[in-house]
Amino acid sequence: MEQMHAAIDFLAKMVELAGVAIIVGGTFLSSAYFLRGGVRGDWRQAYDRYRANLGRGILLGLELLVGADIMSTVTAPLTFTSLGLLAAIVVIRTFLSFSLETEIEGCWPWQRSRRAGAEDVR
Repeated sequence: MEQMHAAIDFLAKMVELAGVAIIVGGTFLSSAYFLRGGVRGDWRQAYDRYRANLGRGILLGLELLVGADIMSTVTAPLTFTSLGLLAAIVVIRTFLSFSLETEIEGCWPWQRSRRAGAEDVR
């Protein structure tokens, strides 16, 4: 049982590192694409793409970090304090994910089907 807890804890740490790496890598790649697009003369469009790409990288990294937090609860002793802390972290990261997704898409989640229908008409 102890070996299983150690393996899950190691896996959670690896997922956590992957989440951080995706956020850092996404930041660098988004910045490079932004500069390349801006140098080509279209700073406004480059900025819009930069915000969307940066948001996508952060969003993917946050999702992995939430998964790592959930995996970590398997190995940690469950107390009301640790469970409350996990719940707070998940709520905050979920809110951030929701906010980023809304910012990237440019509309509320319940408006996406209408927006997709409007784009199909064009």
